[in-house]
This record gives sequence, C-alpha cells and structure tokens, in this order.
Amino acid sequence: MPEAVELPEVIETGPEDADASILLLHGLGADGHDLEGILPHLQRPAEARWRFIFPHAPKRPVTINGGMTMRAWYDIDPGAGFDSGSADIRASAAQAAALIAREETRGIKPGRIIIGGFSQGGVIALEAGLGYPRRLAGIVGLSTYLHDHARVTERLSLANAEVRVFMAHGLMDPMIPIQRAATGRSTLTDLGYPLTWREYPMGHEICLEELQALAAWLEQSLAP
Repeated sequence: MPEAVELPEVIETGPEDADASILLLHGLGADGHDLEGILPHLQRPAEARWRFIFPHAPKRPVTINGGMTMRAWYDIDPGAGFDSGSADIRASAAQAAALIAREETRGIKPGRIIIGGFSQGGVIALEAGLGYPRRLAGIVGLSTYLHDHARVTERLSLANAEVRVFMAHGLMDPMIPIQRAATGRSTLTDLGYPLTWREYPMGHEICLEELQALAAWLEQSLAP
C-alpha cells in the first residue's frame, strides 16, 4: 500500500470469503451510499463471492458550486481550464490506488479487482486503474470522461495496457456532454484497450438497461 496516503472511509458489503473486489466511487456532492443503491439491480451469478466497496470522497470547497463545501474527489473551477483539478485528481487517484492495494493485502488478487465510478468518481477510477502497477480485472466509467486525454500516455501503466474497460453515457447528459466522454473512448480505443461502450437516451444518471449491461460485463470480467 502506498505510504502517506490516507484511506477514505468506505462502506463494504459482501461475503467474508470474497474472492473478488469491486470498488465504486460516487459523483460530486454524493457519498458512498449513492452507488450502494445500484446493488439490487446488478444481477450476479449465484456462485459469485464479490465484495463491493463504496468509498466516501473527502469534503472540500467546490468552485463551480459557489465554493460550497461538499464531498468531492476534486475541485471544479470553470475559470481554470478545461482539464482543471489535476492536483486533486492525482491525490484522489492515489487514495483509490491505496484502496486497491489494501484489497491485495486482504488476499484478493489484482486480476480479481475492478475499480469504477460515476461522474467524478469515474474520472478517478480511470486515472487510478489505468496507472495501477499490477494488472486489474477491469475499469468502469459511468457518465464520465478521461482526464487530460491528450497526455494520458504519460500516466499509463504497462501492466494495465490492455485492461478491459466499460464506459456508458447518456445521450442528453447536460453535465458532461457525451462528446467529451466519446473523446476518452476514442483515445483508449486507439491505444488498444478492449473497451465496451454503451449510450442511452438519458441525462446525467444511471438507467436499468445500463446496469444490466454492466452486470453482464462484470460477470465476463470476473469469470473464473
């Protein structure tokens, strides 16, 4: 586990003898309970022994919301450029990587770990997963984008050079336009990542059809 990285508080659910871990990071202003609510809609194999982990982001002032303090993986400052928040993103990605490393110390092999997230959480999941030094089972990005895509090759890990990626987005997303998400998709596809892409007639949200597609992808990614 990386030193000097404070682990965020988490919610966990799953069997004591779990053989796989799925970390899911929430979006701006929410907390770990937000994504905990998708579990009843994620159909899983009867024999699956998966541990789900829902971290809470730290509380910080968020510029785009008038400086209000809320749970956020990074600040969003529209006046600081298209890909602002890099320092916060690096710090949060380090926390996410430390959570992955903790799962390894608990006996879960890297190839049985998936990291994912929604919106801001998806940005951190992509950042942490693509740069993790040991090969993971997969990365999930829901209604999100790839941070600083033009320089992403500087931050990639060779161990995860061909890791499976699942991305889904709403066609009418007013918060993160689908074009921004599609830029990340194209970047990763051009780099050779096996990427599953789904788009739905929705806004900045998660729909049932998306969860069904994600459940099937999780089962494939964590197949024995």
